Amino acid sequence: MDIKELREQINEIDEKLVELFLKRMDISSGVAAYKKERGLPVFDAARERSHLQELQEHADPPMDEYVLEFFQDVMRLSRAHQKIRNGKFGLLGEKLGHSYSPQIHEMAAGYRYDLIEVERDQLEQFMKGNDYDGFNVTIPYKKAVIPFLDEITPQAEKIGSVNTVVRLKDGQLRGDNTDYTGFAYMVERAGVPVKDKKCMILGNGGVAPTIRAVLQDMGAAEILTVSRKGELNFGNFYDHDDVQILVNATPVGMYPNNGESLADLTRLPALEGVFDVIYNPYRTQLILDAEKRGIPCSGGLSMLVSQGIAAAERFLDRKIPKERVEEIIGKLESQMMNIALIAMPGAGKTSCGKKLEKLTGRKLVDMDAEIEKKIGCSIPEFFAEKGEDAFRKVETEVLREFSKKSGLIIATGGGVVTRDENYPLLHQNSHIVFLDREDMTTLSKAGRPVSQSTPVEKLIRERMPKYRGWSDITIQCVNAYENAKKIIKELKL
Repeated sequence: MDIKELREQINEIDEKLVELFLKRMDISSGVAAYKKERGLPVFDAARERSHLQELQEHADPPMDEYVLEFFQDVMRLSRAHQKIRNGKFGLLGEKLGHSYSPQIHEMAAGYRYDLIEVERDQLEQFMKGNDYDGFNVTIPYKKAVIPFLDEITPQAEKIGSVNTVVRLKDGQLRGDNTDYTGFAYMVERAGVPVKDKKCMILGNGGVAPTIRAVLQDMGAAEILTVSRKGELNFGNFYDHDDVQILVNATPVGMYPNNGESLADLTRLPALEGVFDVIYNPYRTQLILDAEKRGIPCSGGLSMLVSQGIAAAERFLDRKIPKERVEEIIGKLESQMMNIALIAMPGAGKTSCGKKLEKLTGRKLVDMDAEIEKKIGCSIPEFFAEKGEDAFRKVETEVLREFSKKSGLIIATGGGVVTRDENYPLLHQNSHIVFLDREDMTTLSKAGRPVSQSTPVEKLIRERMPKYRGWSDITIQCVNAYENAKKIIKELKL
């Protein structure tokens, strides 16, 4: 028998092993569900030891040790799968609203993940009576849950904050802190060195102690914390204009209050890195300001995903591949960010947007239609009565309203690029797509006052550099359907 035949036999056996393994995992999950429904302990250590001994006896030395190791791994994986299929996990908070955490945990491991809203006066009752196998903790309970825990990891104890609670085999609750992992990942991913740097944290609540612990462990030379009423506060922190690393640990700038920021970066000229724990919008005003100044920076999405993966590892007691973090970050970016279409008037933004709407299930916002709703008349009528400047101001107001939302398709007007303030509005939460037409001279002018009154060659000279400069991707136009398919492919939707 040659090597090829031997390998074919092994492949056949492996295929049968896979089939039997999947069948075993399914049955073991059913056993776990049966026990859980009846209040019986799911894990029976004595039975597992006895069964392993019986299996080991089926083989003679030295193969009996291999059999033992093989089935120890099978049972370990079986316990992990039982947790996924039958486990109960979630996020504990007071007012949760929309959260991306369920999607992160679903993509990370496939288990159900609840949003658990609990009023402050009901926290003790929840902590003593819940049947969750594990849950994350958010504001305002990261410190409040600690007295109800049976044990706490050294890292969480050092920080004085818990964001992950795991139920152990004996029913006791252990508190941990995976925000630490998340923030460390954010800093490392941005490639910003912290060692020997002067750092400043805006805000002293919530996640601030965790950020301080990470910066300390990364070797920061000095860490300042800015609070509302402390000695170092929001009225005097610019005295430290030599700060090199700035971190926003407050909710200022978070949706729906987009555009707000606690720091004027022009007054902090030594900055080498800027971080914001906020992930909605994707780029807060602080991050937009840092980008404008060429300062390495990061919003909070990478922290959110990384800490979620770390929490899932605690829940399931197993490692999740590191590659999954970047994979989930990419998927969430595609999901939460808008698709903003920019192009010359009449280039086909609305028709492309309609095809995208059908293909992706996202809602299309036609800016011209929304403007007409706001002004109560047609755009040509408004132009004739009040002029272009008044129209552009209304356009910016409408853009500000929709661009801060998530997951939309926004078909902008051709002149949106004429006002520089519109760029950060789009850039904060959108993939900006330029629809580039080969022949611009045949564009429709119907219902477009500027196109009717201005030679197209002049519009091209004025606007084309802005279209190209603002865009994240450029699509060479074919037709609405093909354009939409190209965008979906480019953005990996």
